[in-house]
Amino acid sequence: MQPASTTRKEVAKPEPKLGQRTLERIGNTPLLTLKRIAAEFPDLTLLGKAEWLNPGGSVKDRAASNIVAEGRASGRFSPDKILLDSTSGNTGIAYAMIGAAQGFPVTLCMPSNVSIERKRILHAYGANIVYTDPDDGSDGAIRRARELFAAEPDKYFYADQYSNDANWRAHYLGTANEIWQQSEGRITHFVSMLGTSGTFVGTSRRLKELNPDIRCISLQPDSPFHGIEGAKHMASAIVPKIYDPSLADQDLGIATEAAYVMAKRLAREEGLLVGISAAAAVEGCLQIARHLPKEEATVFVTILCDSGDKYLSERFWEE
Repeated sequence: MQPASTTRKEVAKPEPKLGQRTLERIGNTPLLTLKRIAAEFPDLTLLGKAEWLNPGGSVKDRAASNIVAEGRASGRFSPDKILLDSTSGNTGIAYAMIGAAQGFPVTLCMPSNVSIERKRILHAYGANIVYTDPDDGSDGAIRRARELFAAEPDKYFYADQYSNDANWRAHYLGTANEIWQQSEGRITHFVSMLGTSGTFVGTSRRLKELNPDIRCISLQPDSPFHGIEGAKHMASAIVPKIYDPSLADQDLGIATEAAYVMAKRLAREEGLLVGISAAAAVEGCLQIARHLPKEEATVFVTILCDSGDKYLSERFWEE
């Protein structure tokens, strides 16, 4: 009889589990309860989706990664092209991070007055930045990106986050379903700031399929001249092609000063250092809640787009 060791069938050993790749960490961000901020409303559960936990530090990782993936799948973003887009900061950071991780060059058009922190992050990732006139805001950056693409269409994959359906589809497929599952289907109101509008459009479209009774409220700055980076005052701006205002059960304007106050409140009452648009979203939730019938149990979910560490050079923190 031969030794057992020579007749036993070899069993394949499992490969050692390696760490996650950077882009695998996009999505599945937690919902945080904002109990102290919402203390004046005993029947309100206020939840914020902590999007700064994405690897690029903001909700824009979702759209950027899907824009790149769909661009590759369609063949429009071939290996010989440079990714080109306009940005106010966060989407650009997401593109730059993904470009560094996947090995493709990124050129971004951006107003020169965005926060110094955003500029430094983009330089750290190695992005090429084309600065535009700050007086022209994000619309000036959009126009410059269009000019660059028109001049050399074979050189660039123009991602065009404001017109690209891959933007809102990222939230239709991801963000909305996460919110539904994490809130156990109890969500009654979805509240979101408007920038490209992709987060609001995609998330609202899917949530209304899951439960048509969910109220979806869009928020935007209350003035063309505002300090809420990344947000658009639709009446005075180039309106994104992906924007669908019919999805909003209500649209509300938020003052920059109110967003600044809320940013400091969230830091000092909840221990959450969030960005200005995230603070504006929470302020919007409270304004909406003040007009609801008393003793009506509600579950609000909003998007905390990014953390406050990109805005620490802003003066309002000291005022």
